[in-house]
Amino acid sequence: MNSAWFVYMAFAVGLLAVGVYCLLTMKNVIKLFIGIEVISKGISLGLLATGFVKKNTLLAQSLVITFIVVEVCLVATALALIINIYRHTKSLDVRKLTKLKG
Repeated sequence: MNSAWFVYMAFAVGLLAVGVYCLLTMKNVIKLFIGIEVISKGISLGLLATGFVKKNTLLAQSLVITFIVVEVCLVATALALIINIYRHTKSLDVRKLTKLKG
């Protein structure tokens, strides 16, 4: 293992920790979504770092590009849901979503 891999993985774990902290502490839907995005960037960095160390950077890059394409679809869907939540509740607070019961 390369010493650079440990640095990259430390940053990836740091991003994952910040994202999980954001998910656990925030009540705003936009901030929760940003936490999910930070987690996904940590995963991308971990994939690239592992591919770099294993001398298989092309496979790692193709995996990350595929991951980014799927993530863009997720972003579009999530932002559409967030807009509809705001239109319905006039708030972005997660606690107000209990009013959506059928």
